[in-house]
Amino acid sequence: MTNNKTTGRKRAAALMAMLLASSMTGAAFAAVAPGAPGQAATGAYAGKTGIGTAYHAYDAQAGKAVPSRVWFSLAKGVVTETMYGLIHEVQLRELKLAIQGEGFLDVEDKDTDSTTSYLDVDAAGRPRSLAYKVVNKARNGKYEIEKQVFTDPAADTLVVRVTVRALKGAAVTPYLLVDPQMAGTGGGDKADMVDGALHAYEGDRHLVVKAAAGFKAASVGFVGASDGLTQLQKAGKLDADYTTTGDKAGNVALAGALAPVTGEATFDIVVGFGDSAKAADAAATATLKRGHDAVLAAYDAGWEGYQAKLAPLPDLAKVAMDGGKLLYASALVLKAQEDKTHPGALIASLSAPWGDTQKADKPATGYKAVWPRDFYQCAMALLALGDSETPKAALTYLKTIQVGSKTPGNHGDGGWFLQKTHVDGTPEWVGVQLDQTAMPLMLAWRLWRNGVISDADVTALYASMVKPAADFLVKGGTAGIGWNKATIRPPVTQQERWEEQAGNSPSTTAAVIAGLAAAAELAGQAGDEASVKRYYAAADTYSAGLEAATVTTNGQLAPKGSKAGYYLRIAPTGQPNARTPLAVRNGQQALTEDAYVDGGFLELVRYGVRAPSDPVIKSSLAVLDDETLPENLRVKYTFHFAGDPTAYPGWRRYGNDGYGEDRATGANYAVSGSMTPTQRGRVWPLLTGERGHYELALAAAKAGGAKPAEVEAIRATYVRAMERFANQGLMIPEQVWDGVGSDGGRGYKAGAGTDSATPLAWAHAEYVKLLRSLHDGGVWDLYAPVAVRYATKP
Repeated sequence: MTNNKTTGRKRAAALMAMLLASSMTGAAFAAVAPGAPGQAATGAYAGKTGIGTAYHAYDAQAGKAVPSRVWFSLAKGVVTETMYGLIHEVQLRELKLAIQGEGFLDVEDKDTDSTTSYLDVDAAGRPRSLAYKVVNKARNGKYEIEKQVFTDPAADTLVVRVTVRALKGAAVTPYLLVDPQMAGTGGGDKADMVDGALHAYEGDRHLVVKAAAGFKAASVGFVGASDGLTQLQKAGKLDADYTTTGDKAGNVALAGALAPVTGEATFDIVVGFGDSAKAADAAATATLKRGHDAVLAAYDAGWEGYQAKLAPLPDLAKVAMDGGKLLYASALVLKAQEDKTHPGALIASLSAPWGDTQKADKPATGYKAVWPRDFYQCAMALLALGDSETPKAALTYLKTIQVGSKTPGNHGDGGWFLQKTHVDGTPEWVGVQLDQTAMPLMLAWRLWRNGVISDADVTALYASMVKPAADFLVKGGTAGIGWNKATIRPPVTQQERWEEQAGNSPSTTAAVIAGLAAAAELAGQAGDEASVKRYYAAADTYSAGLEAATVTTNGQLAPKGSKAGYYLRIAPTGQPNARTPLAVRNGQQALTEDAYVDGGFLELVRYGVRAPSDPVIKSSLAVLDDETLPENLRVKYTFHFAGDPTAYPGWRRYGNDGYGEDRATGANYAVSGSMTPTQRGRVWPLLTGERGHYELALAAAKAGGAKPAEVEAIRATYVRAMERFANQGLMIPEQVWDGVGSDGGRGYKAGAGTDSATPLAWAHAEYVKLLRSLHDGGVWDLYAPVAVRYATKP
């Protein structure tokens, strides 16, 4: 017996020594977190109150990789989508805190009230940098969380300084909860602990989360089964044995306990990204070594330096109604939505519409992609701000997405620009939208006339980009990419600006005419006189046939006694009195063409194709503004905000729009998995800016130009409306709530953003351009050769 006991003790000691030695050398004997693959993953909430990334000047990018390729967003008081690599490559879905106290376990995005503000503002309170302060106050009154969020300009890292305040005397314990979404998906990740840090990865995409003071406890697991929050909810503590998710991939989550707090404590958290665990860890370590203050100072200095280059900014701020706060934020937002690997690649939004209801089992860009139309709006707004470098880079970039012999999978005619692409030019959607082929030509002409590109640049650009695009706008051609084998005959477009219908569109035709006029002027500079005549001849033909192809004189929405008719949203056959049904889109009943009206015809005035006093324009406005139309066909809505007696106007995209929340349930199409007849598209703030531009054009066309009182009225109505539509983080939404139907308990307020997508770059661009237009006394997007040739004719 004695010998057996002695032998047993020796074996136990030997085993303990072996385990200790194994732990010292990094061998893994800890328990594997159970529950693979975890719950199905979704994307992140789309209603952002802030976005951020480090600023890098173009000279810093020449010939080398940008040192920081990280973007982040904020929503509901927490860090949401964080991208590393290309601007659409999501690696982190969410980073937030759980707070444990006596008798409660809170999660900050559900149990606190949040405010978002900017860390770096000038004396007038205008943002100078995309660094944020987020304050989350507990609804139970027992704690408060303050966070500072930004990135390191010198490393691929996200920085979060967390200050926790215990307000009732009793200690609270904060837990960091991290939900990775490596390589853009939530279902193929693995996780483990690396030297006390949290690590997640998929393929060659890695993130490492480090706390300056370390974690008191840490754990990894599968969402809904063994993740940290589930552990806290079930056992009240983290299971330290779960240091790896093992060989099975899934929807993983990371958790780290911070020190208990009595009074106040501050914790510095850094998330490093890289193509290996070593690289991600090194990035995080380097940022921690530089320290919070030094990194924040460098981050702020970059953005302050960018704003300092924008000479018109102070004068434009005088036109704003909020002292310039939204303007200064918009300048930062527009520049932040440019990819850093592909300079000049401007995306539509750092969000995915209704993302938290969308499956995340496959990589998806959402709105983090290039549409030439949104792209044009952003480039023109940046030019209006005094930034000539970014629009010039944007123009150079456009060749990347122009269809030609080198376009992947192309077997058709070239010259047109792809509908939607990744920033590296990878085609995603391949519909032909003629306005998106015209707008690059308009941008090129404007940059030339503004001295951003030289005569020699025009000559070089003409043969490679301008002429192929203009030729397509004249003769059309046959698409040959993916599903699209259609033959396009301009000005009939396969898709109009809302990407849903084919036919004759007033807004598309406006851009095509302006694009051809721009191309003709560029052709003249390049010495191609034959093409000058050809492009103007085509534009003349399209202008002469505009009303016959798009104006109904027997439409059901015409006011009584009206003889001028009104512009249709689109005429599928070019016979606007035929009452042809439109194609079914967004689950809506296919109504006849005369039931649809939108504000797209105002682009005819914006670009100079028609005068603002044109009788058809004015009669169309009467239909657009008719608030007595049936609910599904009504476009205009009026909003009132607390403490402000002014009635602010807003417009939906068009009557019978279904791209939005369900009237009955408040949910969007991703919840039900299909489009439903009860969906409803809401009011788009950018359309208020478009209307403001029209009102300015109308006033400016009078003898002596716009009178001061008229300018003030536009500022007080349209500028102020757009400022009112922005959220507390000065982000302008794609859509705001119009009050029709149920919001499903989401708490939407009239005039405030829905869950579709915020911020929308196009909306910020429209706001900036409206301020510039008012400052200049004329529409920024007006093309003089177009206006002289068409709008001045009787």
